[in-house]
Amino acid sequence: MGKPHPALTYQATWFAFKEMLPVAAFVAIFGLAFGLAAVQTGLDGLSTVLMSAAVFAGASQFATLELWGEHVPLVPLIATVFFINARHILMGASVYPWFKDIPLRQRYQYLLVISDANWAKAMIKYNHGKSGLADIVGGGLALWLMWVVGTWLGLYFGYLIQNPRALGLDMVMYCFLLTMVLSGPKDLRIVIIWLVSALVAVLAYWYLPENMHVVVGALAGGLVGLFWKERAAT
Repeated sequence: MGKPHPALTYQATWFAFKEMLPVAAFVAIFGLAFGLAAVQTGLDGLSTVLMSAAVFAGASQFATLELWGEHVPLVPLIATVFFINARHILMGASVYPWFKDIPLRQRYQYLLVISDANWAKAMIKYNHGKSGLADIVGGGLALWLMWVVGTWLGLYFGYLIQNPRALGLDMVMYCFLLTMVLSGPKDLRIVIIWLVSALVAVLAYWYLPENMHVVVGALAGGLVGLFWKERAAT
C-alpha cells in the first residue's frame, strides 16, 4: 500500500541529481551519437536539440530517424514510437501507489523526466519504505540534461564516437539496471517473475515485431506477480 509523498525538497533533489550524474555521462555519449545521426539524416541543429529536449526517448528518437524523409509516414511513426515507449505505461502503473496522493498536474510534471535508470533507482527506495520521488525528479533531470547536452555536442563532435556500442558503452545502462534489480528483494516469487519475464522477452525478440519484447516480457512478469500474490507480512 502506498503512502502520501513527503514534500520534495531542494536538498534531496540536488543529491539525487548528483548521484545520477555518472550514469548520465554515458547517456550524453549516446546523445552525441544521436546528434550526429540526426544531422546526417537531414535534420537541422535546432530541430534536433528540440526533439531531444521535448521527447527525451533515445531509442524512439533513433527509430524516428529511420522513418524520416521528405514525406514522413505519420501513422507508422506514431506506432513505432508508441511501442518502443510502451514500457512507460508499466512504469507509471508501478509508481501509482506512491503517486496517487500527489495533485494531478504536479504528478505529471514529475513524470515528464521518468526514465529507466531513475525509475529503477526510485523503486528500490519505495520497496524499502522510503520515498523515491527525489530520485525520479533529480535523477531524471540529470539524465535529461545530459541527453540534451550530448545531442548538442553531437552536432559538432559526433564524428568522434559514431558507434558507442562498438566500445561497449551500451552495456553501462544495462549493468546499472541489473544492479538495481539485484538490490531489491529476492525470494522464490521474485526469481520466478524474473525468469518468466526474461524467457518471454527472449521468445518475443525472436518471433514478434521489433521492440515488442520489452512490453511483452514485462507484461508476462507482471501477470505472474498479479496471480502469485505477495505473502502479507506477519
